[in-house]
Amino acid sequence: MDAILVVNAGSSSLKFQIFAVSGGDLERRIRGQLDGIGVRPRLRAADRSGIALVDRGYAPAEIPDLPAAITETRAWLATLEGFALRAIGHRVVHGGPEFDRPMLIDEAILGRLARYQSLAPLHQPNNLAPIRLAMAIDPEVPQVACFDTAFHRGHAAHTDCYALPRALCDEGIRRYGFHGLSYEYVAHRLPEVAPEIAGGRVIVAHLGSGASMCALLGGRSIESTMGFTALDGLPMGTRPGQLDPGVVLHLIEEKGMTPAEVTRLLYNGSGLKGLSGISSDMRDLLASDAPAAAFAIDHFIHRCALNVGQLAAALGGLDAFVFTAGIGERAPAIRARIADRLAWLGAALDPVANEAGATCVSSPDSRVALIVVPTDEELMIARHTLALTGGAT
Repeated sequence: MDAILVVNAGSSSLKFQIFAVSGGDLERRIRGQLDGIGVRPRLRAADRSGIALVDRGYAPAEIPDLPAAITETRAWLATLEGFALRAIGHRVVHGGPEFDRPMLIDEAILGRLARYQSLAPLHQPNNLAPIRLAMAIDPEVPQVACFDTAFHRGHAAHTDCYALPRALCDEGIRRYGFHGLSYEYVAHRLPEVAPEIAGGRVIVAHLGSGASMCALLGGRSIESTMGFTALDGLPMGTRPGQLDPGVVLHLIEEKGMTPAEVTRLLYNGSGLKGLSGISSDMRDLLASDAPAAAFAIDHFIHRCALNVGQLAAALGGLDAFVFTAGIGERAPAIRARIADRLAWLGAALDPVANEAGATCVSSPDSRVALIVVPTDEELMIARHTLALTGGAT
């Protein structure tokens, strides 16, 4: 059976899914990941019924880095029978000013994508590594790059520029927005789960280790909290979110930090982790009774509320607010606190529905619908990959 492999590579994990192709339809057959790279590596995968296909641990030295994880995962995938690999789809975080849609990858495009590694140092090098290896090992298998920036590329030019000399904007120093694959999936799902608001003024909150919000009007992105890099906007697990650029100048000029040290601080040592000194994981903070944990959560809620105001202004009002990603989907306490801060817009939460994890968590008298939509970036990647390799859109 023809199949599409979807790969989402990070610094400490390699996630993958296999979709069977039947005509123009996709059916998820296998999902898995190799995580704990270099620390406590573990390869796990299950079939569509949730039955484990592999659960294997390794010594840290056996899987010390992402290339080793890719090699091991590929070796396990090669043991599967009944799948003929049609193509591989990859999540690539930054498409820069060039790429506004999914692309079939060749060596030239891969080289152009490598230019954006400094704009997404946590993601881009890891996104490109499995592409390079697959091109070397299986050059006949088509590969497709799906960009997190592409969904936001229809914004009006004046909304995506910075107030810098125009020449810098023309060079590509501008707002891009991220988590586009997640927002694109939610935009496609809303007509099914909430048709009455799908074409209206909607804010989608992708709240996870990486966090951002997107304003949708008629299902299209018109504004996002993230900008030139994935550091901007909301506070995240280890990233600070919106930051006065003067702070960076101060760290370099007054604190004597090198650019590399500032990069590590902003990408790895800030956000919830930096504020709490405890963890970058919202689950750990919610379970903690430490004042520093509560402080970090308070900051997260406050900044979310402020950004909702910005996006509601861009939309000219608000018909619905959608929660998605790890925190948005599985943290009812955070949903409740954000909803409370949206009361001025007419939002009212149904506490019972919220605790139960219902799709609609707003009360019947709420003027703003509060919706929970689990995201599925991998399915979005599989759809784009199929469309570019001879299948239906």
